[in-house]
Amino acid sequence: MSALLRPGPTLRAMQYGDLDRVLGIERQAYGFPWTRGNFIDSLAAGYVAELLEGPDTGLIGYYVAMAGVDEMHLLNLTVAPAQQRRGHARTLLDALERRCRERGLGMLWLEVRAGNERARQVYLRRGFAEVGLRRGYYPAAKATREDAVVMSRALT
Repeated sequence: MSALLRPGPTLRAMQYGDLDRVLGIERQAYGFPWTRGNFIDSLAAGYVAELLEGPDTGLIGYYVAMAGVDEMHLLNLTVAPAQQRRGHARTLLDALERRCRERGLGMLWLEVRAGNERARQVYLRRGFAEVGLRRGYYPAAKATREDAVVMSRALT
């Protein structure tokens, strides 16, 4: 057996010094990315924010979530476009769900663009249910707005 075991991706807390790399992915992934200020405000407020990094690939993705009373609200989950379709979103969701359970939080909420069918399918496969619609929630092209589908999942 000469095969070498390669270490897999690791999770760690997002820090202010990570924001240049985070913003690089954010701008690649979205037409209307979060700003540096959005991330700074989230870190300053103590939101749960973690990075997924690979030993060879560097930053793979991240999430930011806000804890509430008995629940967590996922604000941003992003996987670098070059790293998508490899299970990294599931890894990030697993980590977030662990954080929820550690805090005794029983419900996870999120919004997703109505037109983002791939993301909606990821969440549906994870046991989320579509429970509402926020009209005009997201900015969109040509000064219009896009609806957000509200999704939730009870954590046991």
